[in-house]
Amino acid sequence: MTRTCLAVLIAAWLVSPQPRPRNVHFVFTADAHYGLHRTFRGADVAATVVNRAMIARINQLPSARFPSDGGVDAGQPIGSVEFVAQGGDIANREENAGEIQPAAASWKQFETDYMGGLTLRAADGRPAALYFVPGNHDASNAVGFTAPMTPPVDRTSMVEIFNRMMRPLVPRTNATFDYAVDRVMFANEYGGVRFIYAQIWLDSKARAWIEGDLGRVPASTPVVLVMHDQPDPKPTHFINPNGSHGLNQSDGFENLLADQFADGPAPAPAVSEQHDLERFLARHRNIVAWFHGDSNWHEFYTWRGPGGTVALSVFRVDSPMKGKTSASDERQLSFHVAAIDTLTQTLTVRECLWNADPDRPSSPFVWRASNTVSLAHAAVPTNGQQDLQNRRASSTIGTTATAASKP
Repeated sequence: MTRTCLAVLIAAWLVSPQPRPRNVHFVFTADAHYGLHRTFRGADVAATVVNRAMIARINQLPSARFPSDGGVDAGQPIGSVEFVAQGGDIANREENAGEIQPAAASWKQFETDYMGGLTLRAADGRPAALYFVPGNHDASNAVGFTAPMTPPVDRTSMVEIFNRMMRPLVPRTNATFDYAVDRVMFANEYGGVRFIYAQIWLDSKARAWIEGDLGRVPASTPVVLVMHDQPDPKPTHFINPNGSHGLNQSDGFENLLADQFADGPAPAPAVSEQHDLERFLARHRNIVAWFHGDSNWHEFYTWRGPGGTVALSVFRVDSPMKGKTSASDERQLSFHVAAIDTLTQTLTVRECLWNADPDRPSSPFVWRASNTVSLAHAAVPTNGQQDLQNRRASSTIGTTATAASKP
């Protein structure tokens, strides 16, 4: 082929309409809490019954449509789903004198319901991926707790999460797993957006890992974080600052994170730790969104840090077993369905009520809150903007419903 012909072909390709990049759809849920029971559809049932029902509803998403809410893919068929992310607390803590089943039994149920039950397909026809991170319950089962557990330690869910997410050359066993060393820190990309999965919260070790990871990608790449805890962390999740730093009921610290609690001898607001996180996020403006569970209600909000120097879009998700609202009103059970416009780098997250009519399990989905945010670098709001955004509970583009359904 002559240079002239090649130039003509290239020119024709440049001026011809190019196929639009596929938008990315994913589902976020958390806090499966295998081992618990609840009232669901007229009976007292185990967590496996509720989670299996939720998975059945998630499998119906491809044939549903997004609501006409002005967000990404509004009014369009959902179709493909690239992945499902699960935000931890797969196994409930083994407390209450043996009332809660061991983590090994909970993990087997999770494998059956999630790994064996999901039928979603990605845009290329492959099965949708499943990603998960440990929660504080998974971690406490592995390291022990301030109150008695039966058995005292069961590392199964932590070991399985680590092996499946980190894929070590030598898989860990319950005997070889080292909680202080074997940490879940994982990253991948969908539609030009980098997703980082972190263990429980962004402590100093997690931040160091992310520093290295982000050094290998362009600073313009949007970053979305997925983990168990919210940006304002639970003080009890830090290392006990007292005495021998051990687990005990009087101090109340659970020793789940890498850092010793810096705000006093007793659990108090984690102010120093939030300042550390705020400084980290201020250095990495391309970290624009944070998905989490732990506190078990649906909410879209903006976290600005104690100094007000960042504007991070945060998505808190409900639990199928212990939601603050849905535990007593099963019609409020929800998960998040997200859509990313890969051309404009815009993210819409929608709250999907999956059990709004318990008597008709296959009734149409009910869509409630919807939040659309830019994945471009977050600007720091002025004081006036901050007051307005605080009243709205989120900094959004085209938000069609208010942020929270918190009781």
